[in-house]
Amino acid sequence: MAEPGRRSRLPKINVGPFGGFKVTLEQMALPRVTVQYPDQKRPKPIRAHGRHVLNRYEDGMEKCIGCELCAGVCPADCIYVRGADNDPGDPVSPGERYGFVYEINYLRCIHCDLCVEACPTQAITESKMFEFSFTNRADAIYTKAELVVDDDGRPQHMPWEDWREGDDQYTSAWMRATAPGGDAEYEGDAAWSGELGYGVRYPEGGQSGRRDDSRTGTRSLRDMYTLHLDDRERLPGQRGTRGAVNRLRARIEARRPGHRPAGGAFPVQAVTPGAGEPAAVAGTGQDPAGDSTGDGVEVGS
Repeated sequence: MAEPGRRSRLPKINVGPFGGFKVTLEQMALPRVTVQYPDQKRPKPIRAHGRHVLNRYEDGMEKCIGCELCAGVCPADCIYVRGADNDPGDPVSPGERYGFVYEINYLRCIHCDLCVEACPTQAITESKMFEFSFTNRADAIYTKAELVVDDDGRPQHMPWEDWREGDDQYTSAWMRATAPGGDAEYEGDAAWSGELGYGVRYPEGGQSGRRDDSRTGTRSLRDMYTLHLDDRERLPGQRGTRGAVNRLRARIEARRPGHRPAGGAFPVQAVTPGAGEPAAVAGTGQDPAGDSTGDGVEVGS
């Protein structure tokens, strides 16, 4: 605190007639980060947790066997499951039992994905669609009829849900990155069965470098982080107009067929199979049926 009778020495700032607009003018020259939501939406993270779906095998049979493990592991107690015996003449699932009753109360669900991890048949997964609201309690409790995918393998769209393109892809990606027993040698190998409408989903890239980012939609943390940097925080070669040109060249190069991402072993594919089209499993040399065409590990069922 300044002594009585003495003026405090504050730094003198010469702003000039237009100095007060410096910050405003600098921000006007930077790229815009605002989107017109909800008409426009940003791409969601690869491991985003959203609304659940109950999947089917590629032959149309349900994957749920009514084991109730998802209900037992749920910390919010939002899942209610009751199993029933399959009719030998008209089975619903390949096992002895199937999920006769399946309900999820989204007023309680915290989207922790523990149910996905506990499921032994990959019957329940989480999509990327999390933008939905309810006007009554009944709509918040999803039944099996609303959770099971349709005959094309697509999630059913409720009137109060805002589905966008890509929300049904790359479901529960973090689960598909797990290696058996923590052994990194198995990362990149598909150890799950195919799904109706999608076939065998591709594994997410892991620490082993066996990854195909073009098929899984994975983007490295380094690439995502640089999108949020101010120009002054970037590396010298990434600043200003020259940096913008360099970043544009890098994005174009990354999309070219044959490009190998940093730290990855799989080049970008020239043709990506469409939804419902059989596709070989990345890095395993196998077709979706599990027939070996190389030295890869067979796909589990």
